[in-house]
Amino acid sequence: MPWLENRSISATATTAFDAFLHDFNAKLSDASTNRAELCRELLAEFLYASSYADLEARLPLVALNLDPNNVLLEAEHYQPLDHTKFARVKPLLWLWYNFDTSPAAQNLAFGIAFRRVLAQHIFAHCGQNIKIFPGVQFSVGYNVSAGDDVVIHRNVLIDDIGGVTLHNHVSISDYANIYSHTHSPLEPNDVTLKHTTIGAGVRITYHATVLAGSTISDDSIVGTMSIVTKDIEPHVIAYGIPAKPMREKLRPPMPIVVDSRVFVHPEDRQGNPDYPTAGTNNATKALKTLSISR
Repeated sequence: MPWLENRSISATATTAFDAFLHDFNAKLSDASTNRAELCRELLAEFLYASSYADLEARLPLVALNLDPNNVLLEAEHYQPLDHTKFARVKPLLWLWYNFDTSPAAQNLAFGIAFRRVLAQHIFAHCGQNIKIFPGVQFSVGYNVSAGDDVVIHRNVLIDDIGGVTLHNHVSISDYANIYSHTHSPLEPNDVTLKHTTIGAGVRITYHATVLAGSTISDDSIVGTMSIVTKDIEPHVIAYGIPAKPMREKLRPPMPIVVDSRVFVHPEDRQGNPDYPTAGTNNATKALKTLSISR
C-alpha cells in the first residue's frame, strides 16, 4: 500500500487551472513577453484581487513593491552574478516568492503545477514531474539542475550561486539547506564557489544542511538536523554533526549514477576577483598556521 494516495478536485477547477497554466507557460515561452509586467499583474491578482493599474491608483506604494524592477534581491550584490541570466529569472523568482504568500499557493492542486512552470523557465534544467512546495527559495535559480521526480518540501533554501545538481528522485524535506559557496573564516570577502551534487534517490531529511562542494551518492539518506561537510558514499545513512556514515542499506546490485568514490568534482571557482586563487587564500593559510602553532 503506498504512503501517498491520489486525490482529485472538481472537473471545473481542474479545467480552469489547466487553461491558466497553459496560457502562463505560453507567455513565458514567448521572448517578447515583458516578464516584469506579467509578474506585477499576476501578483496584483493573486494577492489583492485587482489589476495592477487599479492597485497603482489606490495603493501606489504597494504596487511599486510588486514590480521586480523596483526590487533588490540579495544575489544582485554578489560579485559572480551573471547579470544577463539573472535579469531573465528575477521577475519569475519575485513572482514565485510572493505567490507563496497567497491562498492559491497553499492549494497543492494549483500551487505545485504553478511552481513547476516557473521552474522550467528558471532552472538550468528541470526534469519531468518536479514537485515543489511553498516557501522554497534560491539564491539565483539559474544554476539549479533538477532531474525527474524531484520533490522539494516546504521552506527549503537552495543556495545555487556555485551550482547545485539534484538527480532523479531526490527528496528534500522541510527546512533543509543546500549551499554552494563558502567564505574564508578570516576574510569574508574571499568566497569560493563549490558545485554541490545530490545523487539519484537521495533523501535529505528535515532541517539537515549540506555544505558547499559536497557530493552525496545515490540512494543515501542524510538524517534530521545533520550537517554534511564531506562526500557520502552510495546506500549510506549518514547523520550527526558533522554527518558520518552510521548505517548501510543492503541492496542488490543496481546502477549507480553518482558515486562519490569515483565522482569527478567540478573545479572550485573563485567568487571574488580580488582573491584570484580558489581555496588557497592567504587568510586561510594564516588560520592553518595559527592553529598548528598553538
